[in-house]
Amino acid sequence: MGLILDTSAIIALERFSGGRDAVVLDPDQIYVLPAIVWAEALVGVRMATDSSHAARRLARLEAIRRLTGIEDFTDVVAEHYADIFTELSRNGTLIPQNDIVVAATARRLNFGVLVGPQDEAHFRRVSGLDVRVM
Repeated sequence: MGLILDTSAIIALERFSGGRDAVVLDPDQIYVLPAIVWAEALVGVRMATDSSHAARRLARLEAIRRLTGIEDFTDVVAEHYADIFTELSRNGTLIPQNDIVVAATARRLNFGVLVGPQDEAHFRRVSGLDVRVM
């Protein structure tokens, strides 16, 4: 089974890198990057305080993308999204919509989700989702 990378995991990777440009992921693990996470990560590049910080951040993201590829939001992912949204809504436990997309992508591929330490709790609201923390 592979792992979907959540934006919080990418942020944690950046923080753990200690300023190094290398991306540290388990080479024996399969990772996938949902398109929505790529978009959120690019916002971080665009919001960087200076061009050198933006360039370093983009280089790390490109390294991750080369390792993972990007998984599109397809009609099948949309079906999973609708199921998860309905389930969470009925339980009164909605999570951010972009995170529902991440969870739906994971369900579609039968993958777990790798998250940063701050996002573990709300991903655990999604039934049957294997959540792993950086």
